[in-house]
Amino acid sequence: MCKVKKTDQELVSEFLKGNEATLQELILRHERKIFTSIYLLVKDKELSDDIFQETFIKVINTLRSGNYNEEGKFISWVLRIAHNLVIDHFRSLKRMPMVYDTDEYSVFDTIPLEDGNIEDKMIEEQIQVDVRRLIEELPYDQREVVIMRHFANMSFKEIADCTHVSINTSLGRMRYALINLRKLINEKQLVLTR
Repeated sequence: MCKVKKTDQELVSEFLKGNEATLQELILRHERKIFTSIYLLVKDKELSDDIFQETFIKVINTLRSGNYNEEGKFISWVLRIAHNLVIDHFRSLKRMPMVYDTDEYSVFDTIPLEDGNIEDKMIEEQIQVDVRRLIEELPYDQREVVIMRHFANMSFKEIADCTHVSINTSLGRMRYALINLRKLINEKQLVLTR
């Protein structure tokens, strides 16, 4: 017999009734998306772990205090908390994050290369390096939307909720990011196809 998967709202409701195990199920269900969205902004695994844990401490405290309302999706609410903690971290450092890769991790490592010959793979790797450099040159708000949309697979609604802007603003930032990326490609005379 198939086990019916409970919705996030059902799990939250059960947690509020005292079933602590449901919170673990919620965390396991969404940890990859939440951690990835944090990591893509802070670029530090240990810091990402800390912010991830702090996010769920806030989630637990808010749920237990009765201040959680069910007007939106649970994951969007948690991503908004995580995003705010990232912003708080950078404000405390008096700087905004730069998107760059470390020796430890690259967002482009998650993009699978197609099977093919060595030359195709080398071209694909160079395209990834070029795109990464172009994204680094975008203004922060545009870079953030590109990362959330294409590397964290977030919808524009989730991005809007997470960044406290309207969906139109999120779409506008993506539009300007694409315009700016096209300008950069032309200026640098890059060819991003095989």
